[in-house]
Amino acid sequence: MSKEQTDDLMKFLKPFPKDIQETALWLREFVWDLYPETNELIYDSYNAVAFGWSLTDRLGQMFCGIGVFRSNYNIHFSFYWGSELSDPDKILLGQGKQYRYIIVKSKKDFPKAYIKKLIKAAYANALTKVKDPKHIIHGATITKAIYEKKRKNTTKKK
Repeated sequence: MSKEQTDDLMKFLKPFPKDIQETALWLREFVWDLYPETNELIYDSYNAVAFGWSLTDRLGQMFCGIGVFRSNYNIHFSFYWGSELSDPDKILLGQGKQYRYIIVKSKKDFPKAYIKKLIKAAYANALTKVKDPKHIIHGATITKAIYEKKRKNTTKKK
């Protein structure tokens, strides 16, 4: 399992329009190319497909991620512990205690250089959250949750 392991993710992204799929996959490549030794965690829920990168197989060590929402097709590029990051340009959205994100409308508008700096800081921050270095694993793609039953129920209501 690794960057090349796309079977589950492609299955989960299939219901989305082609341009949304392409943008999400482009963002995925962007992160994998920067941090190939980390792990991709994939979640397919009733309201979004989310995948992000972690030092372990745990959500709590996730440093950045991508969410593709079913209701409005918004794509979030997110930082699980984003509230702990310095964001001098004030581009991150979110008011909660932890999660911060930007909405990605297109590849050309994605602030690559700035996001690279945020990812680097988020990665360093995630390292501080690993209590036992034995939990660190490298280069895996792990499907963590599939909420097919809930998704089917949601689809039937439409």
